[in-house]
Amino acid sequence: MEARQQEEYISAMAVDGNGKILLTASGDGTLGVFNVKRRRFELLSEPQNGDLTSVALLKRGKKVACGSSEGTVYLFNWDGFGAASDRFALRAESVDCMVPVTDSIVCVGSLDGVIRAVNILPNRVLGCVGQHLGEPIEQLAVAPGGQLLASCAHDQKVKFWDVSALAGLVVDDYRKKKKKGGPLRALSSKAAASGEDFFADLRDEAEAEAAAGSDSDGSD
Repeated sequence: MEARQQEEYISAMAVDGNGKILLTASGDGTLGVFNVKRRRFELLSEPQNGDLTSVALLKRGKKVACGSSEGTVYLFNWDGFGAASDRFALRAESVDCMVPVTDSIVCVGSLDGVIRAVNILPNRVLGCVGQHLGEPIEQLAVAPGGQLLASCAHDQKVKFWDVSALAGLVVDDYRKKKKKGGPLRALSSKAAASGEDFFADLRDEAEAEAAAGSDSDGSD
């Protein structure tokens, strides 16, 4: 079987729990719906802003989340793929990859090298799970049991992050007022030096590399 319903590249795919419906995210901004068992194309959503880069099933299969190159997460109802039911703009350059960690929480990777934990409905950025220093995140994967998240980026490293605490987080519908542009909350000691200054850990790593470089220069 071969099908070509979307005009641009296919960036990500997901299959429902019954193995019946295949969802495809495309660079043309659309979400495609294929009935695998009946071997036919079902539906194409209206185009969203930017490329759709990722797709994940949540809320026991009742919701579908799609990430975009514009840094927005689009939500679709399972029985309403024609148009997005909600959208949530992250403070991120993009959403390049996405993986569900719990039934309501996804981890997303971005061009800025930051891995964010995001709660869906209510829509909240929970904080930083980890980062690849200044390198775009290429792919994320969750180990069986949901305890560890693996990430890879352009730094030729595979990093592992403890995400076991995410399952116990309770997100209230009430949104507390937060200073715009404030630091991203660190969800573990490995993700950042402290919740007060998310970029402190990045600066420490950069300074350590610079110091190592100066030491090697001095020894020559």
